[in-house]
Amino acid sequence: MTNGNFYARIAATVAASPNRPFLSIPGGRRWTFGEIDALAARIAGALHEAGARPGDRVAAQVEKSAENVALHLASLRAGLVYLPLNTAYTPSEIEYFIKDSEPAVFVCDRAFNGQSPNGPRLLTLSANGEGSLMDLVSRSAPRAEIVERVGDDLAAILYTSGTTGRSKGAMLTHENLASNAQTLVSLWGFRPDDVLLHALPIFHIHGLFVGLNTSLLNATEVIFLSTFDVAEVRRQLPRATMMMGVPTFYARLLADREFGRDDCRSVRLFISGSAPLTTETFTAFKERTGHSILERYGMSEAGMIASNPLDGERIAGTVGYALPGVEIRVASDGRALPAGEAGIVEVRGPNVFKGYWRMPEKTAEEFREGGWFSTGDVGVLSDDGRLTLSGRAKDLIIVGGFNVYPKEIEEILDTLPGIAESAVIGAPHKDMGEGVVAVLIPATGSAGSPPLTDDALKAGVSRLARFKQPRKFIWMDALPRNTMGKVQKQALREKFADAFVKA
Repeated sequence: MTNGNFYARIAATVAASPNRPFLSIPGGRRWTFGEIDALAARIAGALHEAGARPGDRVAAQVEKSAENVALHLASLRAGLVYLPLNTAYTPSEIEYFIKDSEPAVFVCDRAFNGQSPNGPRLLTLSANGEGSLMDLVSRSAPRAEIVERVGDDLAAILYTSGTTGRSKGAMLTHENLASNAQTLVSLWGFRPDDVLLHALPIFHIHGLFVGLNTSLLNATEVIFLSTFDVAEVRRQLPRATMMMGVPTFYARLLADREFGRDDCRSVRLFISGSAPLTTETFTAFKERTGHSILERYGMSEAGMIASNPLDGERIAGTVGYALPGVEIRVASDGRALPAGEAGIVEVRGPNVFKGYWRMPEKTAEEFREGGWFSTGDVGVLSDDGRLTLSGRAKDLIIVGGFNVYPKEIEEILDTLPGIAESAVIGAPHKDMGEGVVAVLIPATGSAGSPPLTDDALKAGVSRLARFKQPRKFIWMDALPRNTMGKVQKQALREKFADAFVKA
């Protein structure tokens, strides 16, 4: 029987191209596919030595690096379940994820003091010596074996916040990852000589599973930048043939007046995702560079769902057509709607996740009869199947490509002295796509004398990751409500749509 472990497919690429460059780090080392594969085998041995066994979780909150990539691959190879965590998460946030997922090993960049004695084995990635993963690597035998898995076995858990404030762990299988990566390699026309410019984080589905998994299957060289810096991206672009980014990346490039066609002379494809790409950015980028950005649509629970065509018209404001093998419908109450009618986008296919970790009720709530998963996004399908997203049924805010759910912030704000009630919304932001705005009602009932300063409010939400923290606080006498007493957040979004006009 064929090994369903996704790493078995990656290993075939490595075996055919061990000496091809994989991760090229400007100013640093260039790693070949064979070298990363060997490091992954050594880390797999260290994880085994640390007590991790097939099916166990390995949580990681580490900065972007070749070693981080090898850690992910080692987890796949060893039949473990990889759980990447945003490097911006605070200790209190991390404690929730560790308690919920119960990993056998937690790898971090520095000493983490928030664990109980009965918690996971703690290892650091950024330092040598006692307690270091790399020290354990040096003392452990490599494990070259690729553990047998079936396609439905878990490969990763990605935590995505929920509107209730409690984060949900989306369970992704080996088949989810493999089917999506293989489809994208074909759909986006990966070539033997492609070079991908990678400036995305790798704790996120975009940078990790879209950017790296496709490159691994195609033996594509990756220019591996630790972060997005306009000057460095411009220096590296002439050597790249592809770039994947969030809309913020493209907006920042356009803000540099010297950026233009010459920078893009070798690039064949620019891809955007993780947040809506505005028509303004799409049009300005095409005028400046001659390139039409290919916008696609995906989410943690389903990987990539739709994409504008590689060959064919890419229309600003749309996310294109369902990926091959993936089905999309727009529905209302589980009933498919005809083309042109707005409803909730639902999807099914080999890319759709297995369910939410230890949340069977939530899983059942989000799936419809026939295996359709409800994305919570509002959209419209054209007669020929092109999808246009028109909003979000849930109060999701997307800041620089990262999901922010208002309820999590509101629950903290509502506990602060002097605040009777809060409503958190997103407002257009020229750099980040959306910025977080907190609308507050004072306990005194007087918006004329706010009981808390902005500094006090910022301190009150400091336990949250920086991208979740409100960038603006606005005091009002009362929140707008409908006849049933529900807060009308759309009215707030309209009222404060220009909150960041001068940002």
